[in-house]
Parts: sequence; C-alpha cells; structure tokens
Amino acid sequence: MNWLAKGARGLSPAYFALVMATGIVSIASDRAGFRTIAAVLLWLNAGQYLVLWILTSWRLLRYRQSLADDLTDHRSGPGFLSAVAATGVVGNQLILAGAYDLAFGFWIFGLFLWITLTYAIFTNLTIKENKPTIDQGITGAWLLAVVSTQSIALLSALLARHFEQPLRLHINFVALTMWLWGGMMYISIISLIFYRYMFFKFSPADFVPSYWINMGAMAISTLAGSLLIENAADAWFLETLIPFLKGFTIFFWAAGTWWIPMLLILGVWRHLYRGFPLSYDPSYWSAVFPLGMYTVCTFEMSRAMSLDFLLFIPRVFVYLALLAWATAFFGLIKSLVSSLIRDMQPGLESNTSRPNF
Repeated sequence: MNWLAKGARGLSPAYFALVMATGIVSIASDRAGFRTIAAVLLWLNAGQYLVLWILTSWRLLRYRQSLADDLTDHRSGPGFLSAVAATGVVGNQLILAGAYDLAFGFWIFGLFLWITLTYAIFTNLTIKENKPTIDQGITGAWLLAVVSTQSIALLSALLARHFEQPLRLHINFVALTMWLWGGMMYISIISLIFYRYMFFKFSPADFVPSYWINMGAMAISTLAGSLLIENAADAWFLETLIPFLKGFTIFFWAAGTWWIPMLLILGVWRHLYRGFPLSYDPSYWSAVFPLGMYTVCTFEMSRAMSLDFLLFIPRVFVYLALLAWATAFFGLIKSLVSSLIRDMQPGLESNTSRPNF
C-alpha cells in the first residue's frame, strides 16, 4: 500500500480532469449513437470519481499541509476547481441515465464546491504576500475557473427541464448567471494567458497540456449557451435575450475553434520540432476533455440553432476524442502498474515528482 500512500500525498489537485474527460467522452459517445461505450464509460467514471474523492480525503486527513501548500500556490491552486467540473459532468451523465434525483444532489454538491473553492483559492492568491511573475504563475489550469462555472450552468440548464414552475424558472436563472460569470472570467484570464504567450520566453516544457483548456473553456461555454437557447420557452428572461444568447454562443464556439489549429501547431513544435518526450502525464486528461467537449457542444449548437451543415465536425471529433481518451487511459494503467512494481521492489527508486498543471 506504500505506492497508494505516495499517490495520495502527491495527488495533483487537477486529477479530477480524469473524471471530466471520461464523462464528456461518454456523453459524446452517447450523442454519436455509441450507447454501449457511453454506458461503460459512465460506470467507469463513477468508480474514478469515488476513488479520487477517497484519495483527496486521505490527503486532507493525512497530508493536510501538502494540500494547503497546493491550495495557496499560483500554479496548482486553480487545479482544485477540476473537482467542481467533474461533479458537474457526472451530474450530466446521470441526467442522461435518467437518475434525476441523484443528479440534483450532484448539483447541490457542485454549487457548494464552486462557492467554497472559487473564493478560497482566489482570496488566498490575492492576499498572498510573495507572488510569482506572470510567466511563472499562470497556466491553462487557471481556466478551470471558467470550466467549473460553466459546468454548473450546464447542469442547471439540464436539471431545469425536469422541474415544474416556478422552480424551473429559478434554476434557469442560476444557469444564466453562471454562464455570464463564466464568460466574464474567460475574458479576464485568457488575456493574461495570451500576454504570457506573446511577451515571455516560451519553452517546450512551458506548453503543458492544460493549455488545451483555452479551447475547452469555450466549448463548455458554447454547450451551456446552446442549452439556454433551447430553454428559452421556460423562462421569460431567456426569451428576451435570444439574440444575445445566440450571438455569444456562436462567438464562444468560434473562439474555441480558433484555438484548435494553434494548439496543434504548438504540440507539433513541442514534440516533433523540439523533441520534448511524449510520456504519460496526468495533465494530458485536461487535453482529452476539450476534444470531447468540442464534440458535444457542436452537436448541441447545431441542434439549437439549426446549423446542420456543422454536424460533420462532431462526427469526426468523436473518434478523435475516443482515441485521445484510450491513449491517455492506457498511459494511466501503465503508470499505475509501474508504480506497483517499483513498490514491490524496494531496491528500485521511484520517481515521486509530479507535473505542474
């Protein structure tokens, strides 16, 4: 069990991206008609979510100082918000499975996590006396603030459909406000990330996979906006905002689409041109999630706004998302087996370093 204790102590705050990625690829598979794959990934994701909370609780009880250090660190702190997004994605899966009461419980828990973690993290980073420069302190993981917020907007919009008025109206208002907050956060954070890209030295090691959330944050914003458009008949304030909702939803989708070639080019530069080694890293789950989310959001936006000519995109991207997930999952299993073997052979030194998100 030594390797498990090490895993709990060094658990990355952003490891819930594993649940985010598995959940959204399951949903993408369901939209593409791959029902068996979707069901298998649903059950797998439930187990992953439970295991990660057990390890997180273990870390909180046994390695509290290590967890507190991560929570107040500029690079790792925002990673804790992946727990909010993971909760929202699992809630989304439960709705597709028809477990509405359980999904409502996840919605309440997600709201609690969002309020607690958002203000704890950003308050700590604000009042912290010793702060890094922007090139040392910011990564794509900061955009988990956007993804976590939009995950609550998304789950709210889905849940609202299964309640009677006036509760349906109230939950739709929560969805709208969270969607707007997410958009506000993206504009603020992506400006800092773009500034870091353009005006500071950028090495292959700096291009961590979490920068794919540049696109993923826009994809989940697109999905939440599409659901709000579809819910307009249930809430008068949504009906009056239809032109605004449609305009910004397409804006989010277009912004996310713009990032895809840029991120692919940087990936080629990192691994092929500069020869940076390609090996399993927990942060790769934050690159799988955007691919699945882009698939689902394009499916939903096409339906919400009758943009059927875009459907060829998600029909291709679903295979890319499945391939990326399978590759990362194989790397995870291989990494776990290697850790177990090292633990069984004390003479071998194990690498306990953890990648930054």
